[in-house]
Amino acid sequence: MTHIPYELFGARTGNCIRVAIAFEEAGLPYTIRLVDMKQKEHQSAEFMALNPSGKVPVMIDRSRGPEHAPLVLTQSNAILYHLADLAPERLLGSRESRPRAHERFFFFLTDVILPSHAAFWLRTEDSANVARRILNDRAMHAIRLAERFASENAFLGGDTFGLADIAAVTIVHAYERELEWDALPALRRWYEAAMKRPSVARGMRAFDD
Repeated sequence: MTHIPYELFGARTGNCIRVAIAFEEAGLPYTIRLVDMKQKEHQSAEFMALNPSGKVPVMIDRSRGPEHAPLVLTQSNAILYHLADLAPERLLGSRESRPRAHERFFFFLTDVILPSHAAFWLRTEDSANVARRILNDRAMHAIRLAERFASENAFLGGDTFGLADIAAVTIVHAYERELEWDALPALRRWYEAAMKRPSVARGMRAFDD
């Protein structure tokens, strides 16, 4: 029986899907453990033993063998960087392009994903409508700035479809219907190509029921 050293616990959220796509791009064998958030499985004693904060994703890495304790990571970006350590050529590109790959990844993380998540959590607060709109506008503006990245290279982070592209494709997918694509021809080319990648398709479906 083949030993699969990596387990990914998660649900259909952007953070979890990004990690699944990274696993697929890295070519690392992993097993999906679907966490049913509606049934509050993330609050079970078993899951809380892995992550006391009760959040997904969680990754268990047993690749060092049974003589070593497994590595448990509970932050999506920490997991992404761990996978990049394991497969740097696939997720960060050539050594020369890696500083730009890191920069672009953090651009999407801090300028797009974080304000988008903040706006999501404000969605039920009537008094927060203005703040939510500002945060969404900031995320949309940052996505539009990525047109320049897409016009410079085939991929947003440089010479490889890597962490920056993985961060971007999930959040652009979330905003797909709101973007003015006629003004973003390079980003549209990149996005359409990204969505056709088998690894992206598999990662997007990883947590489907």
